[in-house]
Order: sequence, then C-alpha cells, then structure tokens
Amino acid sequence: MVQASGIDPPGLVVAFLTQLITLNSVEGFLVREIRCRSVGTPPTALLAQLRGEPFDPARHSRHFEVKAATFHELTVDLDHYRARVIVDI
Repeated sequence: MVQASGIDPPGLVVAFLTQLITLNSVEGFLVREIRCRSVGTPPTALLAQLRGEPFDPARHSRHFEVKAATFHELTVDLDHYRARVIVDI
C-alpha cells in the first residue's frame, strides 16, 4: 500500500509519482497495476494498492531512468482523471 498527500491536486500527483519513482529506483519494483482511492474534494491524499514485479534485465529493457516528477507545465484534469506530467530523466 502506498500513501501520498499534497496541498492540492498537482502536489498530490507529484508526491504520488515521486513515491513510485523511489520504489523503482530503491527496490527495483516495476508497477503494472494501480488501484487507487482518493481522499478529499478536491483530492489532496490517496491510498494506492500496487501490483507488479521486480526489474529483471533478462525480461525488461531500460532505455532511460526517470529521476523525478516535476511541476513544470503540470496539468491535472479532475473531470477525466488525467494528468500531464513532465519528468526529469
């Protein structure tokens, strides 16, 4: 279970993606499925159940590594549950 919070929806998106990036870089975990429940209106926290597997170089290619999620040109569409995020690689 992963928990994230932010002062507003954009902050929540960056906080959640930062958790996923950290999980991948520290534990080598690749997320395949996310089941998420948001908290608040507008959402400022979430609880997410993740499914996936460890990175295996024999099965997974890695062309680049995502270093961070950024606020640069970040957009969040709460009506359609979408976000556009630029990441640092």
